[in-house]
Amino acid sequence: MMGNERETEGLTLLGSKKTEYRDDYAPQVLETFANKHPQNDYMVTFDCPEFTSLCPITGQPDFAHIYINYIPDKKMVESKSLKLYLFSFRNHGDFHEDCVNIIMKDLIKLMEPKYIEVKGVFAPRGGISIYPFASYGKAGTKYEEIAQNRLFDSLGFKEK
Repeated sequence: MMGNERETEGLTLLGSKKTEYRDDYAPQVLETFANKHPQNDYMVTFDCPEFTSLCPITGQPDFAHIYINYIPDKKMVESKSLKLYLFSFRNHGDFHEDCVNIIMKDLIKLMEPKYIEVKGVFAPRGGISIYPFASYGKAGTKYEEIAQNRLFDSLGFKEK
């Protein structure tokens, strides 16, 4: 196997075949590839300005800008699979806070990153905006403390 083929082994969404968009929440579309630099700490950022989900009560659409930052360990999320995963929320009913936490937990389960944070900047509905933020650092590592500090620092709150 050539180097490039080895890198894309197991990735099923890349290429020329027609893209299938799921009708509802679909974590099974997420795919990973090996991190070539697991010894390095570096941040990967995804900026998803067109996230949509549904209000679980009214069924009305909610629009958000989702930001995902993570420090990979051994695995990384493949970006097209992440796009399709985020798109799968379009017809999914969940509160804003749930969406952000579900995204974070699914990515933790998928990649086991050193650190991850997910922030949702939801458009106002009913005269109020909601910006949920969730962070995680691998237990027993320096990233666990970073996640705790980042949670409070990023929101403008300080732990007492």
